[in-house]
Amino acid sequence: MKTLLVCTMLAWLAGVPVPAGAGTSPPAAQATAAAPAQVGVDERLGALVPMDLVLNDEDGKPVRLGSLIDRPTVLTLNYFRCAGICTPLLNGMVDVVNQIKNQPGQDFRVITVSFDPTDTADMAKMKQSNYLKEITRPFAPASWRFLTGPAVSTRALCDAVGFKFQAQGDGFIHSGVVMVLSPQGKVTRYLYGITFQPADLQMAVLEAARGETRPTVNHLLEFCFSQDPSGRGYVFNVTKVVAILTFLLAGGFLAYLFLSRKRPGVKP
Repeated sequence: MKTLLVCTMLAWLAGVPVPAGAGTSPPAAQATAAAPAQVGVDERLGALVPMDLVLNDEDGKPVRLGSLIDRPTVLTLNYFRCAGICTPLLNGMVDVVNQIKNQPGQDFRVITVSFDPTDTADMAKMKQSNYLKEITRPFAPASWRFLTGPAVSTRALCDAVGFKFQAQGDGFIHSGVVMVLSPQGKVTRYLYGITFQPADLQMAVLEAARGETRPTVNHLLEFCFSQDPSGRGYVFNVTKVVAILTFLLAGGFLAYLFLSRKRPGVKP
């Protein structure tokens, strides 16, 4: 009876929205139902990105992707008008770059590619300037590139790394994740979220330098957050978390009953 009561209370709580940031967000259950199935990440560890792909640099000049990926590379896929998680994710990249021991431009570089075909080179240049100002260590502009391109090119890159997004309204629904590439353009690691631990990125850079792939352990963002159908951010998916807690609670209760019956003189 107690277990039933607890589960009923947890189920009731599953309908309560928990916003991921400031502002009003719809209930997590509604967000999950409305979010399209084709949005998310289909990990493709070991896959190669199209190194011959031609994009536009911050001056609007064509640049071959392979000419930039000549060392371990952190790839972020964003769009420059994003009012959701793009800015926090790029801020998180600034924070971790300021902390890691790896030398930017020597041990690794960062490439941000906009998957919005309406984003321009001028916007890319402004983004690069703004974020480079936030970096507190020596950091050459060539160590963090901001690229744009036509939809067919940026979509090819997104598809190569399994990054799935969808246009909705005047924005896009997409996940918060960065990919780490080897100097040969091989996908070696996925890091989820909008903040990153220095030790995780340092290890990912070293693994990429050796061409080693590593399965993702932490899918916290993908699992616990759902895309806000408004395209403005994420809401905490209470339903999924409560389901796990309910499962653990039920399992613990059953284990208690089983062990209690084995103990002499103890009645469940």
